[in-house]
Amino acid sequence: MRNGLRALGRQLRFTSLERPLSSPPYSLSGWERTGVSRAYASVSAADLQFGQPLHETHPHLLQPGELTPGITALEYAQRRSKLAAKLPGNGLAIITASELKYRSGPVFYEFHQDSDFFYLTGFNEPEAVAVIGKSMTEYDHVFHLFVRAKDPKMEQWEGSRSGTQAALDVFNADETGDIKDVERHLSRLVGDASEVYTDASPTTTPISAFSRLISSRSPPKSDALSKILDQTTVRPLRPILNDLRNIKSSAEIANMRLAGRASGRAFTDAMRQPWTTEKDLNAFLEYTFKRKGCDTSAYVPVVAGGKNASQIHYVRNDDVLRDKDLVLADAGGEYSNYITDITRTWPISGHFTPPQKDLYNAILATQRTCISLCRASASSSLDKIHQVAEKTLKDSLGQLSFDMSGNALETLFPHHLGHYIGLDVHDTPGQSKKAPLRAGQCVTVEPGLYIPNTDRWPAAFRGMGIRIEDSVCVQEEHPLVLTTEAVKEVEDIEALRA
Repeated sequence: MRNGLRALGRQLRFTSLERPLSSPPYSLSGWERTGVSRAYASVSAADLQFGQPLHETHPHLLQPGELTPGITALEYAQRRSKLAAKLPGNGLAIITASELKYRSGPVFYEFHQDSDFFYLTGFNEPEAVAVIGKSMTEYDHVFHLFVRAKDPKMEQWEGSRSGTQAALDVFNADETGDIKDVERHLSRLVGDASEVYTDASPTTTPISAFSRLISSRSPPKSDALSKILDQTTVRPLRPILNDLRNIKSSAEIANMRLAGRASGRAFTDAMRQPWTTEKDLNAFLEYTFKRKGCDTSAYVPVVAGGKNASQIHYVRNDDVLRDKDLVLADAGGEYSNYITDITRTWPISGHFTPPQKDLYNAILATQRTCISLCRASASSSLDKIHQVAEKTLKDSLGQLSFDMSGNALETLFPHHLGHYIGLDVHDTPGQSKKAPLRAGQCVTVEPGLYIPNTDRWPAAFRGMGIRIEDSVCVQEEHPLVLTTEAVKEVEDIEALRA
């Protein structure tokens, strides 16, 4: 961003967009010739095609000034300025977009943008690179955005692209270029930088024995990046971006509240109805998330009836549901890339048995206590709140005649109480859970108990799996539960089927 905070005042830079007078009507060929002196005429932005919704083309989805639903172009510019302020003089940050992944042949998976790239640019297409180059002053920087050029033939098959001119006029880049030329541009920019901050790995390390067995050498693109980065000192960008992303703005919280409200209502609607298969309940939740305002599901749902609930990430969702059992559903919707995370457990028959109610209420009481600590004034960390959950659950299980000696609690409650959420289900990877929670952080609170079907445990509870999870925003004096529409009191759940 040249000249300090100049671009902070920029909103979406068109009510009408400009194109060269020499271009024929509706032709975008002249848009790719950046840096060329030319005369201009106006054309309505609504008559143009972009690779994602904009207010001018989709006013039913975005408000004026928003670059993505709920988030303005100004907020994206402010995020880049905050990142630049954390870089050393003449430092460079490189952030890459996700690539389109293929299932087989030309059949592709649904595209999902890299969360760091989306956070800084709002650009929601594959094959793009953002470079933020800082000058020697605190906030002064240049934002480079390299994207796919307009290509009418490819767009006929793959859908519209925004192109390089939109990188300038819509996404507020200072410099742009065709992604096909990015190696040349990066080599120049990296060569002039004092240090480079990036998490774009030059090599891909297989994470499993199977992956290591079948993997070949890194692709040529990664080799090229590796050679470019060999020119300078390279440092991880993750710690800086974690600090920025971990504290949510009011606009981000509003998006997460929208996702939480829609998802919570979908859960409550699901509890009103009888279900006979996990598959049908799964399908209902995913459809209703979208029907109530979400874009898609935030993750692969867990819909686990009876003993299946003892598997934390059971996602087959292919069993029958039996009246005598509970069903555990862990699912949530996503809105404008911001997610929500909910788990509810309820009786398939609509009414808890006495043992089911006793175990459920023990977990619910624990969750209430833990949520009450999700405020900055409590000076509690996720790890400390987890310890509170362990003590509360242990005491409650003792009252239900569980033998809590040895590793009993670790067996029955094998996961952490919660994690950070935001653009990712497990947001800001590597962020410490030991630091006191701060206002603006968003977390899950999800105590659960999973009782093995063995003689060690009281017979009335064997085979049960119960988890209760909400998405919560930390505030100074009190927590904001983002998913409150999903009912969880025993009386409320049973009243839905009365």
